[in-house]
Amino acid sequence: MAGTPLTREEPVTVRDIERAARRIADVVRETPVLSAGEITRRVGAPVTLKAESLQRTGSFKLRGAANKLSRLSKPELEAGVVAASAGNHAQAVAVAAGQHRAEADLFIPVGAPLAKAAAVRSYGGNVHPIDGSYDEAAKEARAFADREHKTLIPPFDDPHIVAGAGTVGLEIARQAPRTRLVVVPLGGGGLIAGVAIALKWLLPEVLVIGVQAEGFAPYLTASERHRPIGTRSVNTISDGIAIKRAGEFTRPLVERWVDEVVTVSDDQVAEAMVLLLERTKLVVEGAGAASVAALLAGKIEPPASGETCAVLSGGNVDASRLVECIRLGETVAERRLAFATVIPDRPGALAGLLRIVAEHDANVVDVMHVREGVDLHVGETAVRLVVQTKGSEHSQRITEAIEAEGFVTRAG
Repeated sequence: MAGTPLTREEPVTVRDIERAARRIADVVRETPVLSAGEITRRVGAPVTLKAESLQRTGSFKLRGAANKLSRLSKPELEAGVVAASAGNHAQAVAVAAGQHRAEADLFIPVGAPLAKAAAVRSYGGNVHPIDGSYDEAAKEARAFADREHKTLIPPFDDPHIVAGAGTVGLEIARQAPRTRLVVVPLGGGGLIAGVAIALKWLLPEVLVIGVQAEGFAPYLTASERHRPIGTRSVNTISDGIAIKRAGEFTRPLVERWVDEVVTVSDDQVAEAMVLLLERTKLVVEGAGAASVAALLAGKIEPPASGETCAVLSGGNVDASRLVECIRLGETVAERRLAFATVIPDRPGALAGLLRIVAEHDANVVDVMHVREGVDLHVGETAVRLVVQTKGSEHSQRITEAIEAEGFVTRAG
């Protein structure tokens, strides 16, 4: 793993990354490294955020795509390019292809966030919706590229993609030289491999830790260093890092340069997304928030000195998905109280219950009458309330006040 002596006979070197930075300078923007006061307070160590969510197209993916297309010949560009993606890579390829006036055909799973597919079309890409996961989209993209004699642009498993993504590491080294730990979302491995290579050359003391989605963890975890985690087929809000298999090119790089790999759950990611939205005013997608989720969940111990930099790899999230994540994040943070109770089935009874909630400065999100499947007497009805609160102590006070009025509450 990381710590092997550096040589110049590497698949990707810091020189490759520096050359990539010059090639893509006119296409990508240098994103800021921001201080994160609330996260610093919760973690107990200085934390900064590398906000690739503010990159053009909303993610770091433009860096690799722009570098890859800059290396294609004129005939290859004229023939057109093809890519498969959960959304972010497709947007990046569409924009990079537009810079070269090349046609781009993008294969996207039908379950990908609608905002990402809409953005691809707005950038001039031809969208091909595919039933299934990214793996099915990748198969269709490869078959199409072979059939139409077009160049396939991989999302991560390519030296030029890795070098382009590694420019994030160059910027961190320049913008935040006190950094001693970098936490990076880990899907296919292109971003973390490039970032680790750049930083290990420029800031040799830096540790690099990858964060995978709990249900999609093809790389090694700290507790299973020599055995891959089983790749279960599950849904996750971190779709940008929901990769079932590590790349043939990127896996050796990750194993060589990355110091540790951890996983996070959807609950932990949702809580991080809400915190980033409320306290840093950044809209960050699930995959992008995985780095912060790992820190907040205590999966990673920050160094005793220096700063910890969490890379926010992307910010492309549907409004509907964001609402779901806010709901989930508030529930995890115990800022939503859901309970059921029985009230008399007469005018004013529900108003009396809601009055107690209002008097305790809470907001009712949802009310539902339940008359079937519960043990009720004649003249009774059950109601289920979802209430927005300020935290667990506030929820407890509301529950106690309701029960003091004679209502019997049941969680859920």
